[in-house]
Amino acid sequence: MAPVAPIRVEVDAGPATGDRLRHLALVNYGHLTVMQVRGGRTRGLALHLARLDAANRELFGTGLDGDRIRHHIRHALGDDIPDATVRLVVFRPDDADDVSIMVIVRPPGGMPPAPQSLQTVEYQRPVAHIKHVGSFGQIYHGAAAERAGFDDALLTAPGGVISETSIANIGFFDGGSVVWPDAPLLAGITMQLLEPALAARGLPSRRRTVRVADLPSFDTVFVSNSGGVAPVGRVDDVTLPIDPKLVGILFEAYESVPWDAI
Repeated sequence: MAPVAPIRVEVDAGPATGDRLRHLALVNYGHLTVMQVRGGRTRGLALHLARLDAANRELFGTGLDGDRIRHHIRHALGDDIPDATVRLVVFRPDDADDVSIMVIVRPPGGMPPAPQSLQTVEYQRPVAHIKHVGSFGQIYHGAAAERAGFDDALLTAPGGVISETSIANIGFFDGGSVVWPDAPLLAGITMQLLEPALAARGLPSRRRTVRVADLPSFDTVFVSNSGGVAPVGRVDDVTLPIDPKLVGILFEAYESVPWDAI
């Protein structure tokens, strides 16, 4: 679960000094988004900006200008980094009237296309609809799953009700549609991009309660996050079916999403 070392870190388009990072190091309160950048472009830019604006209004009582966000990302990328993984964190120091924006630039990444294995754990992220910096629980369970030989942890509520993984959304093909969990979760950017792309290919989305015991009944289970998409081949000790045709549609839908200029 250790992150890849950053290429560049900036706070408010300047050096990430100790003074600028002190509040973030001491106070675990803020929100973020993560995106893949290729050639100075990213998928779902408008959704990233809307996520940041909505979270900022809820956490800090004010909106967040999209042009300001784009400026900070472009400044951190500079003219020398066309491809990257960008993590943008928003926080507000105690003595400040406005929020600060930290941009962390790492090498480009992606989700391995091979089938993923997930270990179930009973855990619910607090304030699950926000992508926030308070992530100890999900990191703990994700790391424990990796130590046990799995790719990630599958977060569940009592009764085996599925919400998401520690780092991704989870979806289910039931033949004629895509099912997303009806549970507290983060509506990921890739999830939001996949919904219309899959609907255009005859697979509309719907929400319903999904339990761990239901998993073998689906044609294919998959995960999605900023790194991409991948099928799920195993949950705990249960091997899940994978339909190659549906997996092909999933990858085709994801690859069809356009890249937006930052």
